[in-house]
Amino acid sequence: MKLYDLAHSGNCYKVRLFAALAGIPLEIVAVDFLAGEHKRAPLIELNPWGELPVLVDGEVVLRDSQAILVYLARRYADDAWLPAEPAAMAAVVQWLSTAANEVQNGPCAARLVDKFGYALDKADTLRRAARILPLIDARLADHDWLALDRPTIADCAVFPYVALAPEGGVALDDFPHIRAWIARVRALPGFVPMPGL
Repeated sequence: MKLYDLAHSGNCYKVRLFAALAGIPLEIVAVDFLAGEHKRAPLIELNPWGELPVLVDGEVVLRDSQAILVYLARRYADDAWLPAEPAAMAAVVQWLSTAANEVQNGPCAARLVDKFGYALDKADTLRRAARILPLIDARLADHDWLALDRPTIADCAVFPYVALAPEGGVALDDFPHIRAWIARVRALPGFVPMPGL
């Protein structure tokens, strides 16, 4: 099973993180993003969207980190990471949506502007971060984990860009419950870091 990967990408990292926590072996294939390797064959044939990560598991080829997390959890991990029971599964999936929307367009986008020079509306990214971080902090005020009473792929999906928020000029000083959750994720057996974390 191969993961086409960019070390500084939080979306790639969430897959590497989950695989490490769940003991799922991956062959990491580093992609030369700056040289546009992801936009040329053979990668563009695997993912016509020209984005990373891309997971190849035999005949299965997946793009999108949230989809990859779901696949790995259901195919290779125990039920604790993504339960089959409908209410518990929905509790996890709603956080995958948060990672792909509010977190992606808030703290992640702010980081893209500051760290990588993307031409995005920085003020808008900061407004979005200012909305989502208090909601996450409030959830974590009386829950150790985002979705259930244990770590799930919800935590893996949200963790990277929230933990990296300071790289986009988004301070976490006012969010003690987020900071405590980041420490809990870091303390999980099998945790692996990424640049900036």
